[in-house]
Parts: sequence; structure tokens; C-alpha cells
Amino acid sequence: MKTIDSWGLVLYNRPFREEDKLVKIMTEKAGKRMFFVKHASRSKVKSVIQPLILAEFMLKIADEGLSYIDDYREVKVFQNINEDIFKLAYATYLVSLADAAISDQVYDPSLFSFLVKTLELMEEGLDYEVLTLIFEVQILDRFGVQLNFHECCFCHRVGLPFDFSHKFSGLLCPQHYHEDERRSHLDPNVPYLLDRFQSIQFEDIKTISLKPDMKIKLRHFIDQIYEDYVGLHLKSKKFIDDMDKWAHVMDKGKAGSLENSD
Repeated sequence: MKTIDSWGLVLYNRPFREEDKLVKIMTEKAGKRMFFVKHASRSKVKSVIQPLILAEFMLKIADEGLSYIDDYREVKVFQNINEDIFKLAYATYLVSLADAAISDQVYDPSLFSFLVKTLELMEEGLDYEVLTLIFEVQILDRFGVQLNFHECCFCHRVGLPFDFSHKFSGLLCPQHYHEDERRSHLDPNVPYLLDRFQSIQFEDIKTISLKPDMKIKLRHFIDQIYEDYVGLHLKSKKFIDDMDKWAHVMDKGKAGSLENSD
């Protein structure tokens, strides 16, 4: 067993035996691992083993089996996310997606940094739907999916009103639409934005603002990509898919409260 200091993001915890807990943490230096916390309710680390807690941990890392948390130093809490059911739902999905994207103990500091930075931007108030779309597009390669949203897969021309072909797993320019009679018939802005999303830098994310109808088009297409190429079905994603119903109920409740206050 080796001792390291590393930033880590708590993915989830679950009960183990009567008083203990297993805590899944994505660490910056040792990958994603399961940690054992004995007598969790009385442990000195009980306040930092909740989901979406980011902390600098002192860890004992085992080559096989469970690892252990010795202590912690600095702690960062995503307060705004935790106070908003919609932000929390999307953040939970991002965490679940990152968890599914790599195997345990795989060293992937770039994914760790990308996940943490995305959550930080969400905490700052950036559009959580757009952040989620960008995150989904950029980690496709972690699932072995590499799609080119930049050029026609036949003539390699760029900057045209492209459509996507599942048959050829790439874009078609107008000159080659006929190659796939079952092409996606996308709004040309969808592949244009996906091309931007694949390489966008964090400093540029703050400049992106999308209308609701465009976010819906992007969401439907990315869902189709994940269904066809990844085949991943997360409970946290299903919750997001059902959130339109939740939003409708909550909006009606707010409206009723305002009427009663009058």
C-alpha cells in the first residue's frame, strides 16, 4: 500500500455492513477507486465523503482491493449545484458518465480536470444543458467512439451544410447526400456546433449561448449517437429525460403559490 496526497471528487457512497461505507472517488493521481471507511458516522472524514465533494485527500492506495482515506485538507463544495434540483440532476449525470467512461484504477488526470472544470462552470451559473452537451461530445473517445464532425467523409470538404450518416459514421456534404438515403436530415447547425464542441476550450465556453430549440435538436442527436455507438443507459440520464414533467409540476406549484399570496 502506498500513501499519496491527491485531489479527489466523490462520485458516490453506499452502506457496507452496519456502520461502514464504501466510497467511490475519482482521484487526480490514482484514478477511480473504491475506499473503505470504517464507522462512517463517527469518522473524521464523514463530512467529505458525500457525492460531489471535491477535496484534497490523504490516501492509502492498495494495488488490489479497497483503499483507505487517512485524512483531508482543503474542501470545495458545489453549493449552488446542490441547491438547484436541475443543476444537481445534470451534475449527477456528468459524474455517472465519467464513472462509466473509464475503468477503475485507470490514470486519467485529463478526464478528472475536465469533469471538475465543467462542474465549476456549472457552479458559476453557466448553462448546465450546454455544458453537458459539450462534456458528452468530448468524452466519446473514452468509449472508443471517434466521429468526425468537421468534414465530408467522401470529399473532405469543410464549411458546408452537412448532414450525418450513421451508415458511414460521418458527415455528408450536399454533393454526397445521395450516398445515404437514410441520412439524419439534421439542421446544419447541429454538426457545425458539434464540430465546435469537439475542440472548444474552457475560456470559449462562456461565449456560447444557444436557443432552446437548438439545445433540443442537439440533445436528440447526441442521445441517438450514445444509443447507437455507446449503448449506455444510466439512471441519472433517465431522470434528466423525465425532468420536463418535473419542471412542469414545479412551475405550476410556483404559480399557485404566487396566486395564493395575492
